[in-house]
Formats: sequence, structure tokens, C-alpha cells
Amino acid sequence: MPAPSFTHSLHSPHGRLLDLRQPQLLGILNLTPDSFYPGSRLAAADEAALLHRAETMLTAGAAALDVGGYSSRPGADDVAPAEELRRVLPTIAALRREFPQAFLSIDTFRAAVAAEAVAAGADMVNDIGGGTLDADMLPTVARLRVPYCLMHLRGTPQTMRTLTHYNDDLVLSLLRFFRDQLDKLRLANGGHPPADVLLDPGFG
Repeated sequence: MPAPSFTHSLHSPHGRLLDLRQPQLLGILNLTPDSFYPGSRLAAADEAALLHRAETMLTAGAAALDVGGYSSRPGADDVAPAEELRRVLPTIAALRREFPQAFLSIDTFRAAVAAEAVAAGADMVNDIGGGTLDADMLPTVARLRVPYCLMHLRGTPQTMRTLTHYNDDLVLSLLRFFRDQLDKLRLANGGHPPADVLLDPGFG
């Protein structure tokens, strides 16, 4: 496999950059009624509240905003793709209108949601499934040439609490997972090393 290259910025297909020469803060906008932290929950229909939250985060130093319409809390209820889109697309449009230079991330494991969110103005895909929950995700990310956060996950949000025992070294298991998923992403990218990939070990 070709050696990976490293960049100091994430390059959005919309022309925006996220500088990674130092640690950055990511503001979380959970458009869900059941996300793990109650204080992060917002109603998608309350545009004024979500814009106020976004402005507060950006003013406080957030370098990017992450928009999610599907809770990844252990045991969370499943959400239909149409409902996920109903939550996130108007929010992305409003954020893009009010904060045109903000770097926006879409938190989803569904390729179709990712594609529509990027078309609406999202700059990055944050996938809690790391390409394991939707077979179309890695080809979609490669086609869109969008920055991609690839997270380690065993099972689904509904089952992951039952999959916490590792028979071998935890770190080696993570490394194998990331190697395998990066190989698949490279194949989806025509055999070329993918650009702008972040690896998330999935602490919580």
C-alpha cells in the first residue's frame, strides 16, 4: 500500500479550509431528542435557538460545527433516513446562510444523507460507523472528495454495549480496523491513497 501523506489542513469541496496545525474545537449541534448529553439537544424546527447556539460556539472558539440528526447514544432509537434528512438539511442551509465561512461537518453513517448534506453545504463527513454501517459510504466519500472522519465502532448504536470484550490487544484491534477500512477507501478511490481522513478511536 502506498505510504500515506499528511496535510496540515482539511480541504472542503466548497473551498473552505480547516487548519490542523494545532488542536481545534468542534461545536456539536445535536438535532435529536435522545442524544447522550441533554444539554446538547436542539429542535431542528427552532432555527433561532440553533443559530444562537452556533454563534455562541463560534464566538467561544469553535473552528467547526458538527450537525447530527441521529443519536449514537448506546441503545438509542433508530431514525428513518427521511427523518434524519428533515432534521439536518434545513439546519445546514440556515448555518450556511448565517455563517458562510464556518466549516460544517455532517454526523451520519448513511451515504445518502452524507451526499445530500454535502450538496447543501457541509464540508466534512463524520461517520460513527467508519464505513461499516452503509456499504455505499466509502464510495460516496471517495466520489465527493470530501474530508472524512472514520470512527471505530463495533456493532451499531443499538448493540455496541454488548460488544465491549476484546479477545486480543485493544490497540492492535483498532489498528487492524483502521487499516482495513483505509484499504477499502483506497480501493473506492481508484487505488489512490485517500486525502483528508481523520481517524477517531471512538472513546464515546
